[in-house]
Amino acid sequence: MRYDNGIAASGIQGAVWIKSTASIGEGNCVEVAGLEGGAVAVRNSRFPEGPALVYTASEVAAFLTGVKAGEFDHLAG
Repeated sequence: MRYDNGIAASGIQGAVWIKSTASIGEGNCVEVAGLEGGAVAVRNSRFPEGPALVYTASEVAAFLTGVKAGEFDHLAG
């Protein structure tokens, strides 16, 4: 199945949204859901209906590699 970026998160059937246990629970969380075919949807927990951005498995893998290498540490205020 193909999902377009900006889709309403509520329109992604069967999505199980998860967030990091490091989230402080004030609604300022990024949530992710694994999709059919290995894609990953991302949404802002403050707006659970959407929009959701959808990334391929290889895009997510490249991003996580950069996160683990500390390439984005300067963004965390």
